[in-house]
Amino acid sequence: MKETTLKEIANTLGISITTVSKALKNYPDVSEKTRQAVLDLAKDLHYTPNSFAVNLRTKESKTIGLIIPEVMHHFFSNVINAIIDEAEKNGYLVIILQSNESIELEKKQVELLINKRVDGIIMSLSNESNFDEHIKEIINRKIPFVMFDKISKLANCSKVLIDDQKAAMSATQHLIDKGCKKIAHIRGPLNPQNAIDRYIGYKKTLDKNQIPYDPTLVYTCENVTFQEGLDFAKQIIEEHPDVDGVFAVTDLVAVGVLSYFNDHKIKVPQQVAVIGFSNWFMSQVLTPKLSTVDQPSHEMGVASFHLLLEEMNAHKENIAFAPKTLILETNIIERDSSRKS
Repeated sequence: MKETTLKEIANTLGISITTVSKALKNYPDVSEKTRQAVLDLAKDLHYTPNSFAVNLRTKESKTIGLIIPEVMHHFFSNVINAIIDEAEKNGYLVIILQSNESIELEKKQVELLINKRVDGIIMSLSNESNFDEHIKEIINRKIPFVMFDKISKLANCSKVLIDDQKAAMSATQHLIDKGCKKIAHIRGPLNPQNAIDRYIGYKKTLDKNQIPYDPTLVYTCENVTFQEGLDFAKQIIEEHPDVDGVFAVTDLVAVGVLSYFNDHKIKVPQQVAVIGFSNWFMSQVLTPKLSTVDQPSHEMGVASFHLLLEEMNAHKENIAFAPKTLILETNIIERDSSRKS
């Protein structure tokens, strides 16, 4: 269907294009009779403003881009909901893209958002990404930009995250305080900063408690899945039958561990205590219920949007903006999987 233009409305009513434009924007110097005639005809002809032309004039698209590694993860779905809610309150729409942990797809998505002239971008990096060229392109173009959760320390942009080292130290210390002396760590992939920091936190806590670090007790996920938790639990018990604690990089992996232990009559927490990370809703309905690190996903989404909004407003007013880093608090939630009597 051919789009209706301002010129067609003006010609039909015998008035100027400028008058039509003013009437649609409710300018006070257009009479009520003319304004109503323009509105009625515009409705009849299904007129909609040319968003590209409006964007060129206002230099705003009122859209932001959000790139996340996966939608199905409980943590990311909470972040998405928070960002959408805050964006809606402030008159923005959100374009949501999923990288599937692929740097190549992530590059295409960044290019798409730049071409769409979004007003800003919020991103959690894929496992393959760091400070790559597509990230530098966002920053070099001075597009308002916030990273959250999985970030690059090298990128000069705003960030919202938790102290993963500190949180991992608390999780490992929790197991030690429950009497664990031989703790396995199922870590995330080698590249993402949060996986690195959780691993470092685990090692530091062992050292702090004079427990020798054993690299054979560390198992590395490729995709951070339930199946990897299941497989690594089997491997841990076969290689270290005297293990008495497991710290998993996420709750999803920890659920796989618990599933294997339950199926093979390994008592949790009496024989092996288990703690996860993120406070996924499923962690409360398992048997035994999973101890975990509570990761504030909703708060992270809210903070990420408002930090982006602050930068977008500064950008609009041509005011210099210095990137900020917000670190949100975490806490241990003790449940049955580590509650030793």
